[in-house]
Amino acid sequence: MENFTKRTPEVVVISDLHLGTYGSRAKELLNYLKTIQPKTLILNGDIIDIWQFNKRYFPKSHMKVIKYITSLLSEGTKVYYIPGNHDEMLRKFKGFQMGGFEIANKVMLNLDGKKAWVFHGDVFDVTMKHSIWLAKLGGKGYDLLIVLNTLVNWVSVKLGRGRLSFSKRIKDNVKSAIKFINNFESTVTEIAMEKSYDYVICGHIHQPAIKSYQNEQEQSVLYLNSGDWVENLTALEYTEGKWSLYRYNNDPLAKSLEKEDDNESQELKQADKNSKMIFADLLEEFQMSNFKAN
Repeated sequence: MENFTKRTPEVVVISDLHLGTYGSRAKELLNYLKTIQPKTLILNGDIIDIWQFNKRYFPKSHMKVIKYITSLLSEGTKVYYIPGNHDEMLRKFKGFQMGGFEIANKVMLNLDGKKAWVFHGDVFDVTMKHSIWLAKLGGKGYDLLIVLNTLVNWVSVKLGRGRLSFSKRIKDNVKSAIKFINNFESTVTEIAMEKSYDYVICGHIHQPAIKSYQNEQEQSVLYLNSGDWVENLTALEYTEGKWSLYRYNNDPLAKSLEKEDDNESQELKQADKNSKMIFADLLEEFQMSNFKAN
């Protein structure tokens, strides 16, 4: 790996990785993670896509992301895991803590005197609340679209024409999708203002954003969405009192790591022993918790 100084944001929020599916951009995510050393890392839902999970498909690059996150734990990073709708089975472990790792349905942070409310967002999705079977069916269709998109992109890149995103174009242009996104943002910001939060931070809808909202009572809130690592390759970072939207495609340092060979970096190899131990301990704790619950 090239020698460089890692950035040290106070908080990083990533969501909708969908590890275990064809569309997950795990290699790019790992490149990004290698360039930062956050004090707090929030995994804001849909990290491992249990809905679409297939034991025959969990590539090495996807496992490397999990290993790298556990290595951050061993280096002192606080890691919160907020389950989303695609990894909702982990919600029964709400309150589980081990070292610097914690599972929670929501996270409240005090950032320089301002209150931040962090949650995945599916609880405000009408489709999720009332027709979960329909949402899962939509998930299958979305995954099929991603598979098709992956094949088309492979050909497109070979021809030098760059990548395309079918689902992103659909969401950006179909009126019903735009209305859904607007309704989602309005709902969560109204509730956040009622609760006097300064920041409301979500994932779920795969639409990265930082927007200010204000109501008739002149209450205001900053709405932030971390986007995803399927199409947008985005994250949220908080540094020196300010939020910013990270975009992988605008990061020459992270993109330069794509030139490395496919072998694990020396840094990752050194952390591998610790991360395996942490991961094994976590699995054992989950199994014991599940046994006690049953």
